[in-house]
Amino acid sequence: MIEKMTRYDFILLSGNRDSFLESLGKLGVMDVTRSSRPVDERSAAMLSEIESVSGEISRIEKGKDAHLSELEADLSSLHKEADSCAGWGEYDRGKLDSLGIPVRFYCVPEKKYDDSWADAFAIQEVERDKGKVWFVAFGEADIPAEPLPAPARSIGEVQESIASKEAEIEAYKNELEGLKDTLPELQDRLTGLRREMGLYLASVGGESAADGGLTVFEGFAPSGEDERLAKAFDELDCVWFSSKASIEDNPPIKLKNNKFVKQFEVLTDMYGRPDYNEFDPTPYISIFFLLFFAMCMGDAGYGILLIILGMLLRKVQNFKSLAPLVTILGVGTFIIGIVMHTFFGYDISTLTWLPSPIKAVMITGTIAGFEAQMVLSIIIGIVHLCLAMIVKTVYATRNKGFLGSLGVWGWTVLIVGGVVLGVLALFSLVPGPILKWIVIGLGVLSALGIFLFNDIHRSPLKNVGSGLWETYNTVTGLLGDVLSYLRLYALGLAGGMLGKAFNDIAAMTLGDGSIGPGWLAFVVILVIGHALNFAMCCLGAFVHPLRLNFLEFFKNSGYDGKGRKYDPLV
Repeated sequence: MIEKMTRYDFILLSGNRDSFLESLGKLGVMDVTRSSRPVDERSAAMLSEIESVSGEISRIEKGKDAHLSELEADLSSLHKEADSCAGWGEYDRGKLDSLGIPVRFYCVPEKKYDDSWADAFAIQEVERDKGKVWFVAFGEADIPAEPLPAPARSIGEVQESIASKEAEIEAYKNELEGLKDTLPELQDRLTGLRREMGLYLASVGGESAADGGLTVFEGFAPSGEDERLAKAFDELDCVWFSSKASIEDNPPIKLKNNKFVKQFEVLTDMYGRPDYNEFDPTPYISIFFLLFFAMCMGDAGYGILLIILGMLLRKVQNFKSLAPLVTILGVGTFIIGIVMHTFFGYDISTLTWLPSPIKAVMITGTIAGFEAQMVLSIIIGIVHLCLAMIVKTVYATRNKGFLGSLGVWGWTVLIVGGVVLGVLALFSLVPGPILKWIVIGLGVLSALGIFLFNDIHRSPLKNVGSGLWETYNTVTGLLGDVLSYLRLYALGLAGGMLGKAFNDIAAMTLGDGSIGPGWLAFVVILVIGHALNFAMCCLGAFVHPLRLNFLEFFKNSGYDGKGRKYDPLV
């Protein structure tokens, strides 16, 4: 939910500006309207210093930077050079050049090497190893093989360079390791710089008045802090006023959700925080994104992998905040995977030893000739869209009043009411004659809202034209929106079939099942195959549920998402 905010206006002597902002920062809850980018040389220099300290912290934490990468690339090149000249052993390039005759280097497979070449040409064999022959030909020699480029250095010289480079890398790594002791100090410095930057930008964002003698600030804080802040402001050397924040004030948005829903706020922020008069979509995203993600994964085994991954991420500092979300998605995937009866690509509904209560929750078979899982996807999509329309109607009524939202009510009554009546008719819960009159009444009420009263401040003729245009857009768009939810079935099916294909391929390598190389191939194919499938399933299960929430749900719920994030001074 969106936390209510209180607007505060402060008037103070310009000379007290810095100490005033310092006091606001200590309160920890005041979001002061301020510039969001450097406005002069001082702020630009401060930002540059922040970026420098942040980069140093990142370099130390990762233990690797551009210079270390360059050193490791040089070492890799030296190893390649060593591999290319290892067969030539030790030699003096200068002495070879002083002979005054052509010297060519060859390396050919031992099967193609002809011992008679040594009788016909001046050849010195250097090495025979791993099925190859290294030799040198002096003078003109018509040998049926392509000569190699002459090695620039001997193997000994290259190995000296490798040892030197390894020592340089080790010394640099030790230097980075030693710098880790400075991390706490650097992090404290970064915190201080960011705080100083926030205070400074807030100060230059103040509006000057009375020929620069006074400064006026505007700020916002959660309404739950009113009493505490009032006492604190009374002790400050300023004049202040407060009022309930309104949409016209463009207050910052602070979301207040329970521990479970809070994990999904990162997804809401990917699209944009709600406006002050909108609804918080996070509770809806928390339910439906979890459900959609689990259906797209559709494999209980992959759910276990996600749970393990979530536990491992708790130990990684940069991803620690995402660990609970990954774990939640893993639990959801495991449960839905059981319902979809798939475990690492295997159909567990065929297991005879599986307890009956578990089999009872599995969705198998067909409904009206269609796969039950496909029908379930469509049903979930209809419920999702109906919920979006209901939310849109509630908030349109709250913001515009009932008369100002009759058009929205018309469409919600028509579509949501139609779905409800369809369910009643399907299960024969209402007698036919009564259902007929309900349908007629529903149609009349919807038509009035859609075509005549969609805007009570407009002429009926314009309303009819607007209603016809909206009808065309809604009818054509709604069908596509509903069919979009088929992706839940399609992605789950594709992942399950691909997992099964890897299982079948791996099983082919076992042959008669006797101990041997077949078992190694079996394990390798299973591990690599399911790793690839798991990665692709995760990608699809993240992108497509986001699309269903960000496009289908947000469009039909009227969500705008242009609010700004609450960012208090600290």
